[in-house]
Amino acid sequence: MIIFGTRGYLYQLAILTMVCGWCGNPSAHTLRKKVTKFTLFFVPLFPFSTKFATQCTFCGGERQIPKEQAEQLLAQHAADQDGNPFGQSQQQPGYAPPGSGQNPYQR
Repeated sequence: MIIFGTRGYLYQLAILTMVCGWCGNPSAHTLRKKVTKFTLFFVPLFPFSTKFATQCTFCGGERQIPKEQAEQLLAQHAADQDGNPFGQSQQQPGYAPPGSGQNPYQR
């Protein structure tokens, strides 16, 4: 007896701030990638379906988007962060970048 089937995997790629098409609120949206893989004896072998979607965290509305648009949103998100994981590009008072040799607490 051969056991085969499918299994879905959901990956969260980014959290973006956009205006929702459903509720009209500017809110956070999760950019997700859903991959469905063919399995044989419960071992995932190869993907046969990949879909991208954004979901509003305010109202829960979800919208399917094409791969090209998902890649564009992901590239925009990476450019907005500028290497800072929190997305803040301005220096804060009392902060010295690591390795600068400056101690912000010394007078």
